[in-house]
Amino acid sequence: MAFLADALSRVKPSATIAVSQKARELKAKGRDVIGLGAGEPDFDTPDNIKKAAIDAINRGETKYTPVSGIPELREAIAKKFKRENNLDYTAAQTIVGTGGKQILFNAFMATLNPGDEVVIPTPYWVSYPEMVALCGGTPVFASTKQENNFKLKAEDLKKAITPKTKWFVFNSPSNPSGAAYSHDELKALTDVLMRYPHVWVLTDDMYEHLTYGDFKFATPVEVEPGLYDRTLTMNGVSKAYAMTGWRIGYAAGPLQLIKAMDMIQGQQTSGATSIAQWAAVEALNGPQDFIPRNKEIFQGRRDLVVSMLNQATGISCPTPEGAFYVYPSCAGLIGKTAPSGKVIETDEDFVSELLEAEGVAVVHGSAFGLGPNFRISYATSEALLEEACRRIQRFCAACR
Repeated sequence: MAFLADALSRVKPSATIAVSQKARELKAKGRDVIGLGAGEPDFDTPDNIKKAAIDAINRGETKYTPVSGIPELREAIAKKFKRENNLDYTAAQTIVGTGGKQILFNAFMATLNPGDEVVIPTPYWVSYPEMVALCGGTPVFASTKQENNFKLKAEDLKKAITPKTKWFVFNSPSNPSGAAYSHDELKALTDVLMRYPHVWVLTDDMYEHLTYGDFKFATPVEVEPGLYDRTLTMNGVSKAYAMTGWRIGYAAGPLQLIKAMDMIQGQQTSGATSIAQWAAVEALNGPQDFIPRNKEIFQGRRDLVVSMLNQATGISCPTPEGAFYVYPSCAGLIGKTAPSGKVIETDEDFVSELLEAEGVAVVHGSAFGLGPNFRISYATSEALLEEACRRIQRFCAACR
């Protein structure tokens, strides 16, 4: 009898975590490595949020919390959805988890049976299909194209839906592509979903506040209220509030689903860390003025990276509407020979040779289900980004 569970044969390790770990290992050995694989802001958590956590400690808010979150945070979440998204949820319809990952995992665990299908647009965040597989479901991929800025078209969503489809996973702005859907683009998808009442919607809005220029964010139920009774809207404080390590994600949705997720979490981790929850209350209720300042910095970095990558031989990089990623194509390098003498046959070969030759760590696109591309996180200083892009240009020019 095998010791490890059969379920592990259905999943792969996280490629983004693996790249960050590889970069750390090379740095520890003395290599000059610029890591552009991590999906977290380089800004510090705002002082008022840190103070709220310290105050909570001093008040003795260090005990177990209710499984679904402290009442103050659940109320703040309900108010946030009303204030920013025009969505009406009671506090009882919300749940707090240890990061957005736990919210997603619990939703799948609570609903998926063997044979149930989950439609996931490509390119996708690496954990979506692995979570589905771990929970016994079957990922079904709906492809996008770079010429459409990696946005799913209504006809492609329709083709992916079958009688076995239980969920459609939607992520805007997207990790890894940065693509964000306008109200009209999203309406085209929700019109399709309205024709299939058996399909639920899991929308990952984690990058909601990180959109650029005149782009206006919209979430599915805001666009189509008819989806309210079968949509779980997930968000968190990690990205916009620079709180990745605090591990607070949250969601709102139909009460029946929230109760099922609460039951699973109660036998899993119970409530999220009490101190982090009080910090999240301040994040949602407190000043938001730092968000536009951070967005302006991110937009400048985005524009720098897109411009420099499009000057690299064999690279084509669209300009994304949001998040802090770009997802350039390296198709022009496939079949070329790297400085090491190795022929670049895949995007994984490209990123491996780039790391060895120039010390720039990025994530290969095939890990996100669509290549030949690679993902760069521009959540680091302009100086490092400029140097990294110069190294990428040098590497590409050296390929023959």
